[in-house]
Amino acid sequence: MMAAARFLGSFGRALSAAALYSDEHPTLRRAVDATWQDLSDLVASAPGAAFTLLGETVFFAEMPLRERRTWEWAERLSSVGIQRIQFDANVTRDDFEGFLFDVVSRLLSSGADTAAMRQMPRSGIRCGSIGLRGDATSGESALPSAALGFSIQEEVETVRWMHDQAKTTQCIPLIEAETIVRSLSVAMHAEQGVVLPLLQLKAFDQYTTTHSLNVSVLAMALAEFMGLSDREVRGYGLAGLLHDIGKTRIPLDILTKPGKLTDREREVMNQHPSDGARLILRSEDDLDLAAIVAYEHHIMIDGGGYPARRIGRPCHHASRLVHVCDVFDALRTHRPYRDAWSLQKTTGYIEERAGLEFDPDLVRKFLAMLSEWEPRIAVLTREDEVIPRAVA
Repeated sequence: MMAAARFLGSFGRALSAAALYSDEHPTLRRAVDATWQDLSDLVASAPGAAFTLLGETVFFAEMPLRERRTWEWAERLSSVGIQRIQFDANVTRDDFEGFLFDVVSRLLSSGADTAAMRQMPRSGIRCGSIGLRGDATSGESALPSAALGFSIQEEVETVRWMHDQAKTTQCIPLIEAETIVRSLSVAMHAEQGVVLPLLQLKAFDQYTTTHSLNVSVLAMALAEFMGLSDREVRGYGLAGLLHDIGKTRIPLDILTKPGKLTDREREVMNQHPSDGARLILRSEDDLDLAAIVAYEHHIMIDGGGYPARRIGRPCHHASRLVHVCDVFDALRTHRPYRDAWSLQKTTGYIEERAGLEFDPDLVRKFLAMLSEWEPRIAVLTREDEVIPRAVA
């Protein structure tokens, strides 16, 4: 991982130098020399080294590159259709240098003659789109997005660790939470189209982990289906991931109790929205939306639900959206006190409660999304199961 992070650092410096200086300028030559050396070291230890760029986040070999949590060039490269770059073992310096200048020409959107002059086969380099929002893979030596083979095992393990951290330190690790959301987004778009990877519950004590991931996926899917911006989609996904974080303070015997809760147990359970909001606000200043959703996600459109409010006001749009996703996944999951509901029974309940419990407009859009994207829902029975290809 360190070799990959070192290469990205020198590659970014080479891009900056290439944008500023002429081909033979000493500063540019030094930058290219250093980058080529770092790339040579990288492919020697990891032939077929592949980077995936989503927003500011970089993935190397399908794993978040924590040493480069944010990389200043990631969003700029993504914006010109470069979201996936792979360097094969046979890459040559000429190929790499030509690729570097091709990238700079595309970023600058100028110098058509220069770009045409530098176009040549890059036998050791493949790049292109990963199919985000259905974009077509582009480029003469494009890398098919089907080459990405994602599972969500690491995301599941990270959510468990994050919940343990929240329980023991009373603080949420924001870097990991954001990385999970970006990883899920990459997994959802690992094909030309959208895949909704929903994890099937195996053990009742894993419910909070599984449910958090599923609600995050559903919230991002619905936000994207509705045409929200990439930033909003990720924000809603993060809110979905953290909506039940307050349950980390609930004793496991209450969370997994097979029978009806006592009044005291119900009171403890109903504290989780307030506890979650406080925990989120204590952790990071940048999580206001997630804190609002954690607090409001059990409040109904007619004012019912909990926590009770002294002054009636509409809940945030994200809270109403996550509420629909939350109830859908909860009803579709087998719980100690009831069996999982069928898809038909679950959607019927949500439709019936539109205008009372749920925002009617969001219900219409959620059901439309399910109807259109139902073939793309991938129910994963194992955490390490590879997410299947998108169905057109």
